[in-house]
Amino acid sequence: MPFSAATLQSLQSIVGEKGFITDTKEIAPFLEESRGRFHGTCDVLIKPASTKEVSEVLALCNDEDIPVVPQGGNTGHCGGAVPKGGVLLNLSRLNRIRDIDPLNATITVDAGCILKDIQDTAKSADMLFPLSLASEGSCQIGGNLATNAGGIQVLRYGNMRDLTLGLEVVLPDGRIWKGLRGLRKDNTGYDLKHLFIGAEGTLGVITGAVLKLFPHPKETQTCLIGAADIYQLMDGYAQLRSVFGSDLSAFEIMPRFGVEIVAKHMEGLRDPFTRAYPWYAVVELSASRPDTNLRPALEETLHHLLEQGFFQNILMAETITQAENFWRLRESMSEAQKHEGASIKHDVSVPLSKIADFLTETGHMIQNILPDARLCTFGHAGDGNIHFNISQPVQMDKPEFLSHLPELNQIVHEMAERYHGSFSAEHGIGQIKMTEMEMFRGGSELEIMRSLKRTLDPNNIMNPGKVVPAP
Repeated sequence: MPFSAATLQSLQSIVGEKGFITDTKEIAPFLEESRGRFHGTCDVLIKPASTKEVSEVLALCNDEDIPVVPQGGNTGHCGGAVPKGGVLLNLSRLNRIRDIDPLNATITVDAGCILKDIQDTAKSADMLFPLSLASEGSCQIGGNLATNAGGIQVLRYGNMRDLTLGLEVVLPDGRIWKGLRGLRKDNTGYDLKHLFIGAEGTLGVITGAVLKLFPHPKETQTCLIGAADIYQLMDGYAQLRSVFGSDLSAFEIMPRFGVEIVAKHMEGLRDPFTRAYPWYAVVELSASRPDTNLRPALEETLHHLLEQGFFQNILMAETITQAENFWRLRESMSEAQKHEGASIKHDVSVPLSKIADFLTETGHMIQNILPDARLCTFGHAGDGNIHFNISQPVQMDKPEFLSHLPELNQIVHEMAERYHGSFSAEHGIGQIKMTEMEMFRGGSELEIMRSLKRTLDPNNIMNPGKVVPAP
């Protein structure tokens, strides 16, 4: 139902001309999900410049039963920030670094801050904010919080839940919860921040956060590993972890097919080995102490693992550029897939001890249905998060391949759950995984979520139709 002139005037009076957009051409870029799978509509795009403005907008919308979809950098993959009418609330103007406290090892930021800007501000104080994503130059920290983002260093530092000490949140009725506490010990009842982290804007709008910082690494060592099979690769990972403990900051796996398509399509990249291997891994160690001598210890350990047959080949990065190229192999994998036709993608997690079995058994099941399907299963093996992607067979057209999407989704998600994992690891639920929420999180777990939603958002204005299926 179109907004009344009075409502539009009230919204404009709250955020001013800069924050009030009704021109359809200006709004259009904000209505499409990053992979182009979801296309939305909205009556007005609102860009508030303060928490107070967010509060007044939500209070007005709550009174008039107007749906509100919060949006950050719009880099998500699940359609969670794509509106279905109503108000699209983009937080890009809330972009202040409010405070940095090196002694307390915290940084306080607006929700609209770009992740890379937070990283750079921390670095300028000789500190590290460790969340690292391929989209870090455009994604906003509010979206990272709303989806509980992970990235490549979860192994050492954890995901957004682990990196957050306090939040500022505007509730659906406009009330502001000022929970910006930079405390590591605070036993005062329920830990409310965890209600909103990962809730994808369905319970309120995150407008600010206190985030943990860490000492900036004084030494980093990166290597590329080639392995004969996934079992040996994961056994080798266990050996590395037992030797280096928390100094092991990343362990990212890649299949041969993934490396081949990156070398084929991405400028300046190639397989650094002279022969191809069934599996690869990018391994990174880092230490905040300058005298750790990580390199000789890593070289000795890798040589031992090579002799024991865990790995088939190893390359140590000799320069920063070479290390960056190892990482570009991994980070370019999704982009390279676009050049190989359609792909059916899954973001799942399983216990580390089950990764090899999960990949092997699920891969066989997929190829029993589509023998020529090309599996591109890569990701954060050190924390159990696998991107189980399936590329279109060379001899099959796109519509026929995508007709298998429901069947392949069910296999991958059911297998992840069978191995005591999760059908959604770091990309969130949005609107793409609502069926899976009913299937795998039904019963008391889903009813608790619905109860929270009804309590905090009784008018169901916050991002309706996302995350929590209606009863």
